[in-house]
Amino acid sequence: MAERKIVRDIMLELFEYPHIPYWFSIEQVIKVMKASFIQSQKHTDPLVVLVFDEKYNLLGTVTPKDVLKGITSSNFNSSVLSHVTVEEKTEVDWNSLFGEESKNLAQKPVSEIMLPAKHFVDPLDPVTKAAYLMTNLDLPVLPVIEDKKKLVGVVRMFEIFDIISDEIIKK
Repeated sequence: MAERKIVRDIMLELFEYPHIPYWFSIEQVIKVMKASFIQSQKHTDPLVVLVFDEKYNLLGTVTPKDVLKGITSSNFNSSVLSHVTVEEKTEVDWNSLFGEESKNLAQKPVSEIMLPAKHFVDPLDPVTKAAYLMTNLDLPVLPVIEDKKKLVGVVRMFEIFDIISDEIIKK
């Protein structure tokens, strides 16, 4: 019988993962994302940044999709375009979407675009619990909380897949 794997076995420590305070601007988040994921070409990382308060309590997460929604011109999201097809919307001029208005929108705090953190696992929880939550709730990362209050790390889908697939294919 296989040894029971727990979340602690596969989690990344908190300071190994990109994180920012909630008062950072969207522009600052973009810089963190570019430095952490895009320029380093860490393809095993989902593009998620953790967002904290001043006491290092986890507030939420932000993804590139959240950033793009946050800096897209209000014209693109408005009811003015509600009657046109997706194909017509994608033909909209780049400069009208990501021009001066987007630069101004990028000065908003990330707290306005982040997704609140709602789901967690404990370091002693089985990996299967993390796998269940991540697959059924479509979460690319899952925060790991110790003693029901202290964030100690994250579990990524990459590690979940790696450990479970090893069990499936081992002889």
